[in-house]
Amino acid sequence: MLKKRIIVCLDVKDGRTTKGVKFQNNIDIGDPVEMAAEYYRQGVDELVFYDIMASARGRGPILDLIARVASQVFIPFCVGGGIGTLDDIRSTILAGAEKVSLNSQAVKHPELITQGARVFGNQCIVLGMDAAKDNTMPSGYRVYINGGRLATELDAREWAQKAVQLGAGEIVLNSIDADGTRNGYEINLTKMISEAVEVPVIASGGGGTVKHLEEVLTRGKADAALIASMVHSGDYTIQSIKKELDECDVPVRL
Repeated sequence: MLKKRIIVCLDVKDGRTTKGVKFQNNIDIGDPVEMAAEYYRQGVDELVFYDIMASARGRGPILDLIARVASQVFIPFCVGGGIGTLDDIRSTILAGAEKVSLNSQAVKHPELITQGARVFGNQCIVLGMDAAKDNTMPSGYRVYINGGRLATELDAREWAQKAVQLGAGEIVLNSIDADGTRNGYEINLTKMISEAVEVPVIASGGGGTVKHLEEVLTRGKADAALIASMVHSGDYTIQSIKKELDECDVPVRL
């Protein structure tokens, strides 16, 4: 049976790790380089680095910081935020990332998914998708861009399927409604997208307890769970989360 992955997300603003609730009221919680090294030491399966202001400010990725984080971890490392061209993808990978996450730029320039997959391989191209409940959409969820600030006309399920057809090899699915609340993942949304596509889906937004991870990895059919507040707060370590999941018969890398 394929092991379920535990992935830590570092949201980075002005060179510092930050954390908010529903994409608002962000506070500084530390140095991303030091935090990456600590989570690697604890045994995290993968690390995701999001520059949460890059797209909104119209700039590219901060390559020197990405390189410093990459130097601390020897696991798959995914970078998102402000990656809008093939050159951005190339320079981010050369800085040490194994994967790039395309979110706002993928919506604005869908051809970038196809170009990136053709040049670097589908496994390098991750669709980052921020979705919120909206009963006017066919799936019940609408896609947002620019760090959750701007609503699009895209339906979440339709966009996920289209992005995979274009070449995305993985989806990080973030529920805006659940983001940072620590009240549990959006199970319905995660299950719907997981069943709609043939690529791995990473659940993001709302993880607060190990029970939440167990639910989204089983009932939600996610291939991996993205966490942030749970470990940033010091309430859990990667080891304690994996040990508890293992005791619940969720297959994880111990």
